[in-house]
Amino acid sequence: MFKSTLPALAMLASASIATADGAPMSFDVAEDLTRFVFASEPVFDDGMPAYGNAFITEGYIYEDGTLDDGAEGTLADGSAAFPDKVIGRWTCDGFFVGDGARTLTGAMVITRQVFEFDSGEILVNQGTELADIDVEAPRMITGGTGIYAHVGSEMSQTLLGMTEGYGVRLSIDIPVKKQASSARTGASSAWRHSYYDQIDETDHTEWDSGFPVGPIEGVTAPAS
Repeated sequence: MFKSTLPALAMLASASIATADGAPMSFDVAEDLTRFVFASEPVFDDGMPAYGNAFITEGYIYEDGTLDDGAEGTLADGSAAFPDKVIGRWTCDGFFVGDGARTLTGAMVITRQVFEFDSGEILVNQGTELADIDVEAPRMITGGTGIYAHVGSEMSQTLLGMTEGYGVRLSIDIPVKKQASSARTGASSAWRHSYYDQIDETDHTEWDSGFPVGPIEGVTAPAS
């Protein structure tokens, strides 16, 4: 039984991985500060956004690992530092919370993010963003198209830092829990089919309840 089942399990696992590979589940984001705009009020004395200030900004979606080791993803003029590694556009809008732009730890902004990939797929999420560097923060997936319509409801974001004043650098990760769950469910189903296909039911003893089954002697069915 196990020899015939293992290949089926391997095929199911491969199918799951292929589904996850249809779109990037991990990628980087570099903000373009030339696209960062915030409201005129409320602000601090130095003009920086205070609690409750609304803003919108944009940036580049990069292949995973592009911004490792402090790499700057946006040039001073707002263009992409690695144009050959850009895979989409990131748009973010929201409000400053905490101590506004002066927040040193914890939630600094609460935002909605829209990831528009060059492949045509779209992913939307919402949640708080931390001022802390290298701290993973969960975000809720609120919508998506293509593969992103089926990836579940949770993802995470890590602030890699802000270099040279050109905006935030982010690392994004979507756990493939749904695919893994599907593989387990499929594997379990394959195991059950393989197991029950080998059960010989010809030698089963059936319990006789004593209750008559079928036509009862002396009783005539009514004419139709």
